[in-house]
Amino acid sequence: MITNETIIKKRQRAIIRTSIIGVLANLLLAGFKAFVGLVTNSIAVILDAVNNFSDMLSSIVTIVGIKFANKAPDKKHPMGHGRYEYIGTAIISVIIMYIGITAIIESIKKIINPETVSYTIPSLIIITVAIAVKVFLSIYFRNSGKKVSSHSLIASGTDALFDAIISFATLISAIIYLTWGIATEAFLAIIISLVILHSGIKMLRGVFSVILGERVDPELSKSIKKSICEVENVRGAFDLMIHDYGTNMTFCSVNIEVNDDLTAREIDDISREVRRKVFYGYHIYICSVGIYSINTKNDRVNEVYHRVKEILSHYEYVIQMHGFHLDEAKKEISFDVVISFDAKNRRAYYMAIKRHLHKTFPKYRINLALDNDYSD
Repeated sequence: MITNETIIKKRQRAIIRTSIIGVLANLLLAGFKAFVGLVTNSIAVILDAVNNFSDMLSSIVTIVGIKFANKAPDKKHPMGHGRYEYIGTAIISVIIMYIGITAIIESIKKIINPETVSYTIPSLIIITVAIAVKVFLSIYFRNSGKKVSSHSLIASGTDALFDAIISFATLISAIIYLTWGIATEAFLAIIISLVILHSGIKMLRGVFSVILGERVDPELSKSIKKSICEVENVRGAFDLMIHDYGTNMTFCSVNIEVNDDLTAREIDDISREVRRKVFYGYHIYICSVGIYSINTKNDRVNEVYHRVKEILSHYEYVIQMHGFHLDEAKKEISFDVVISFDAKNRRAYYMAIKRHLHKTFPKYRINLALDNDYSD
């Protein structure tokens, strides 16, 4: 059986191997482009070289980040150190943004004080080869990143694609200069700088979004719930929440519906099977399985349940109701209602529903819980 530790080690090796290739490739590209830029006196090519150097640093940061991320959990960090990888991505983003800002300043200086550019055929060949290498690295990084779920590698792949576009623009600028004698490279350098800066900002926003906690991917959510509902006696799965502490250190909680005539032993067996199924199917640890019981015998409960469901069907932003419970002795109706985030005022919408239910069932206390739309 493949253990979680084996998966983590395999992932770590894949990320480090890919990043080392990135370090070597970008070091060579940076060196060649720096040489071409100095020989031809091209600010655009020099900036392109600096950008490749930043990519090399990014790969080094990725290697260091993954090493820290795979440290074993300890007393101070019981959820592990997986978010170090996100910190690594954030550092890469800041490096890219710094390079972008610096490049803008240098480009403006070149526009104010232009210098003669002298492109050669060998220099154009080097730039063309660099474009091909960057396209290859982009595809390689992104594919590797998706296979091992590495935000850093995917980010590096995206950045490599931007580099290929930048190098291509530099090549076009050189051809224009050689053909018509029009110097556009200083202005191109401004565009390159803005692209670099935008790339860094977008990357930083993306990693902050992950750290803050994003909505569960719809396909993953639906797949997990479907898998849970395949467990015998599970009638429904709701309120799936996933907490990401880094790849292979992901936790979740879920509520399930079961018939009310099951024993505690049977419910315990169901809960354990749900945990096993999700872990071995998705490598996600379930830390909590909540239980909702479904009435199987009382006709009055079924009557009220269907009446409530019919009322909610008239409310556009009600996505779901679950956990329905009727206590005739206490005259209480309890359930959760999921209201879409598309509703302008979810609280007001919730209160309108509650007033409607009070009016329909005046003899009952309505215990209505407003549930967030955590996942599809």
